[in-house]
Amino acid sequence: MPFFRRRALEAAGAWDAHNVTEDADLGVRLARAGYRTEVIGVTTMEEAAAAPGAWVRQRSRWMKGYMMTWSVHAARPVALLRDLGWRRSLGFHALFLGAILNAAFLPFMWSTLVMTFGVPHPVARGMPEGFAWGLAVAMPAMTLLNIAVGRAALRAEHHRPLRRWVPTMELYFPLATLAVARAAVELVLRPFHWEKTAHGAFGGADADAGADTADPPAPAPVRPLRLARAA
Repeated sequence: MPFFRRRALEAAGAWDAHNVTEDADLGVRLARAGYRTEVIGVTTMEEAAAAPGAWVRQRSRWMKGYMMTWSVHAARPVALLRDLGWRRSLGFHALFLGAILNAAFLPFMWSTLVMTFGVPHPVARGMPEGFAWGLAVAMPAMTLLNIAVGRAALRAEHHRPLRRWVPTMELYFPLATLAVARAAVELVLRPFHWEKTAHGAFGGADADAGADTADPPAPAPVRPLRLARAA
């Protein structure tokens, strides 16, 4: 749940009512206006989407919003660089474009694993033999690292029972690929469609509200982004 001062919101030009991940776009707007975002050190007890279908729909909306946010702010790269500087500009591209491309190209990256068993792969053409083999080994190595980091992150006593489920987090990645593919299609066919998310155990108490995914009325035109440095 984000909190911000009204004067900061107004200085950033408010939020883009067309963007279905409006908090991502607003975060970039605030950064470009010279503001800094900090994280409050508390734990949220909100339950995430529990069913695969609801999870994919939620992530597809997020990814569609990431695509919108990246394309809007990257459309004027010189202005973006001037507002954010080199380090934060690179961070912007790594966060938004990186998340999109990571999910999109993950199936191809996993396919390189066959090279460790001597099966030919197109990526090996033109590459040194050792480099191609290292690429194939990198994917399972990163999987083990992700599992180790996930277990370490659950060090709080009330989270420790979840450690046995950490390996199943690897299912996140193929589902993310489905989500980004769905987002790309919707960006063309239904760019402003908002997928509502049903929370709780496989739907939860608000499942009826989450089932309503009709297109909302067309939003009012967003105000132009006029950035001014914070005092």
